[in-house]
Amino acid sequence: MKEEPGNSFERGSAPDPEPSKIDVSVPHPARVYDYWLGGKDNFEADRKVAEAAIAATPGVVMGARENRAFLRRAVSHIAQQGVTQFLDIGTGIPTAGNTHEVAQGVNPAAQVVYVDNDPIVMVHARALLRSSTQGRTAYIEADLRDPQSILTHPKTLELLDFSKPVAVIIVGTLMHIRDEDDPWGAVKQFTDVTCPGSYLALTHLTADFEPEKMAALADSYNTGPLLFTNRTHEEVSRFFEGFELVEPGLVSAAKWRPEEPIPPGAVLGAYAGVGRKI
Repeated sequence: MKEEPGNSFERGSAPDPEPSKIDVSVPHPARVYDYWLGGKDNFEADRKVAEAAIAATPGVVMGARENRAFLRRAVSHIAQQGVTQFLDIGTGIPTAGNTHEVAQGVNPAAQVVYVDNDPIVMVHARALLRSSTQGRTAYIEADLRDPQSILTHPKTLELLDFSKPVAVIIVGTLMHIRDEDDPWGAVKQFTDVTCPGSYLALTHLTADFEPEKMAALADSYNTGPLLFTNRTHEEVSRFFEGFELVEPGLVSAAKWRPEEPIPPGAVLGAYAGVGRKI
């Protein structure tokens, strides 16, 4: 497919992935999440995990959708503060309300670099992520646990000027990184290169609000290659060191500047916050 102006998709020097070379027998968090959001870009292995989680924890689908709604609200708020550069890590399979759509709805010149480690996400990103003519988007295949591969990537350096404010967006991703892989150190590498006035927006699963439901979710989800870790308010707050949280602070995702009442039965299983670098 011919690329349109304002879009660029890169995977280092390697050739673009082909769907036939993607191992669809192994579930991936992005595709499980896609299933919960009502998407069609998932496979039997993903659906098996997703359905097991739904059976164990009714309301997880509404919780996933609240997580996605937070992304839209957070990006809109940040763009309204004048930020035009976004680094979205762990973006997942494109669906309604992608970061560039929200940001460019506020400022058509906004530029977004998307990052994910699932090659199938790249296939769909190439087909679906289309920037405004004034702005630009790029997608690179990389892993949050290797920040330098992202920060030094030619497309990151081409689109983002770190001498000006950049918003780092990490929604629904950090809970998949084990403590021994030091997610706090990884996030710090991203935020250390940003200047004052930059933003960090993230969500993270927690058992603080509904321990029994989140324990059941973990039991059903943490099988085979998949794993997530519930973290406490104190542990999630550590990601925001050097940042001042905007109101209402670090709260349940559904309670971060909601536009509608919380859906009945939704699992309040994630913290969400937006911080401004000081």
